[in-house]
This record gives sequence, structure tokens and C-alpha cells, in this order.
Amino acid sequence: MRNPLSKKITGIEPSGIRKFFDLVSEMPDAISLGVGEPDFDTPWRIREEGIYTLEQGKTFYTSNAGLKDLKIEISKYLERKIHVEYDPDHEIMVTVGGSEGIDVALRAMLDPGDEVLIPQPSYVSYVPCTILADGNPVVIPLQEKNEFKLTAEELEEAVTPKTKMLVMPFPNNPTGSIMTKEDLEPIAEVVKRHDLYVLSDEIYSELTYKTEHVSIASLPGMQERTLVINGFSKGFAMTGWRLGYICGPSVIIEQMLKIHQFAIMCAPTNSQYAAIEGLRHCEDEVQQMRNAYNQRRRYLVNEFAKMKLECFEPFGAFYIFPSIKEFGMTSEEFAMRFLEEEKVAVVPGSAFGESGEGFLRVSYAYSLEDLKEAIGRLGRFVERLRSQK
Repeated sequence: MRNPLSKKITGIEPSGIRKFFDLVSEMPDAISLGVGEPDFDTPWRIREEGIYTLEQGKTFYTSNAGLKDLKIEISKYLERKIHVEYDPDHEIMVTVGGSEGIDVALRAMLDPGDEVLIPQPSYVSYVPCTILADGNPVVIPLQEKNEFKLTAEELEEAVTPKTKMLVMPFPNNPTGSIMTKEDLEPIAEVVKRHDLYVLSDEIYSELTYKTEHVSIASLPGMQERTLVINGFSKGFAMTGWRLGYICGPSVIIEQMLKIHQFAIMCAPTNSQYAAIEGLRHCEDEVQQMRNAYNQRRRYLVNEFAKMKLECFEPFGAFYIFPSIKEFGMTSEEFAMRFLEEEKVAVVPGSAFGESGEGFLRVSYAYSLEDLKEAIGRLGRFVERLRSQK
């Protein structure tokens, strides 16, 4: 029989995150610190609005680009938060999570052979989505000594005549690294000098702990060459509602909308109504969740210091990225042994690119009680490994 599968899809590796999620799901007594999902319930006002819209029979398709009222609220929210104005009618599209935004943006903008610069460690979908869009992913390895921030020198070195787009994955999954305005300004100058476009994934923008999030789109000359991706999964604890959005120049959004029309039709209707309520009335609940994450973050930073596990202090998202290089094993070997011997799941840094090798992603989107138990087991495991050297 003829091979039913494309070479392109069979050449893409499955997500390294899901591998450990699947393993721990078969261990009922295990603690998972592996999945990047808030442990909080979606705020009640959002859930109540979702229930109400179902009761009212608001279950029909919306316009392809999303409910007008939701796009207006997104516009107001972004003007408030990142100080950038977007036209709700032409510069905002509501998507099925931020992940769809990444996929559709790359497919709308890339021609075969166009290069996309992807700083790593970073979220697992940028490389495969670039390949699926017939682009060429070019990885920029980020350095621990720079707290895994992208520098202008690293960017300049990676640019070629074929480069079209730069992915900016900050606040960063898996490292928790953030980019300040001072960090972003030299990056923006390189982008403008080489006439590049930026895909700025800001899904963790609500979760920063040192300074307010700064979007590269807010810098002079950058809004017209930046697509901002965001959504409700992380900051609003709405992972299962599958709702995100992408904002950018109308000439790009218009073409993205065609792909969205044919592949998706529209984002879930009751999720859109619920998100309107969240943007209008749930800032206090978001702040409470952020405060809880910050408490957990500080706890883990202190515990890793006591354990003498090398780790820079992260100021974004809900991940911490300790080094395990001293133990002379790969991050996957370490994570597998830790799971087997202590029944705790973390994600090997190598799941996020080769530059993540030698590190672990530990999520603190879990209760303090679970974190304390897991860290106790990690301390025991680390002591055992050190005694065996």
C-alpha cells in the first residue's frame, strides 16, 4: 500500500511535555509538577456567565473573527495593560487558544524557505508549526548566564537574507525569564534594521513578579511589524475553555482570518461570552492568583538555594528552571529516575530544545502543599545522587 502519511508530519517529534504527563497519569500516587496548567478554578463570575449563555441558548456560530464585544474588551484591555491601541474591527482575531494563533500566523506569513528565528529553550510548538508552514526554523540558543534572555548580539548573529520573522517567547515557558523595556529596545533596533516581523507570544503577560510586563509592540516603530498573541488560559485559569486572540496589522489579520475561516470557523461561543465577563470584572481574581504564584515562586527559589541546586531567579510565568548538570546525566535520565524512585514528575529541559539540556522545568502551578511534598522528595533524591558520586 502507498504510505498514507506525509514526510513532513512523520519527521516531527511528539511533545516531550506530554510524554511525562502520560507517564504520571498511570501513577495514582505520583505528584506532577509537569503540566503548565493553573490549579485554580476559573473565577466564578466567568463560569457563571458561561452557564448563563448556555441557558439562554447562545450556542450559535459567532462571526469568524469573534464577538464584536469581546474584541472591544480585548482592545481596551491591551490599551490598559501594554499601552498599544488595536482596532477591534480590523486588527484583532479571536482564536482557539494562543496555540491556534501561532499556527495561523506562521501559515499566513511564510513562503517556502523563509527563516523564523526561535530563541530556545521555549514553548514546544514554534519549531513544528514553522515546519508545517513550510518555513525554516533557526534556533537561537539562549544562555543561562544571561538568565535566558535574548540579546541583540545573539539576534544579529542569527539574521540572514532569508530571515523573515522572530519569535519572542516572553515571559518564557520553560525558564520563567522576562524581558524588560531595556532588554527589548536593542532587540527592536535589530528587527527594524533588518526589516523583520515579530511574533510575540505574551500568554504569560499577566504573570510577572518583578516589573509590569512590557510588550515589544509598544516600542517605537514596532506595532506595525509585530503580531501579539495572548489568551485566557494562564492568567484567567481558563485552559479548557480554549480561547485566545492575536492582534496585529490589518493586512496580516485579514489573511489569517481566511485560514481561520476554513480550518476553524470561530472560537467557542460560550467561551467568548465568558471571557468578556473576565476582562470586565475579574482583575481582582487574577491578582489573587498572581500573588499565590509569587508566594510559591519565592518558596521554590529559597528551597533550591538550600538544596544548592543552581538556579537563576525567574520573574515570569509559573516555572522555575534549575540546573542538574552536576549529576552527569541527561535531563531526561534525571527526570525518569526521579519519577521512578520518588514518584514526582517534572519535565526535562531538553523537551524545549537542545539548549535546555541539563535543566528541569518545574511548574509551580500547584498547591503549596504539593510543592512542599515534592521538594522534600527532590531533596532526598539529590542527596542520594550526591552520595553516590
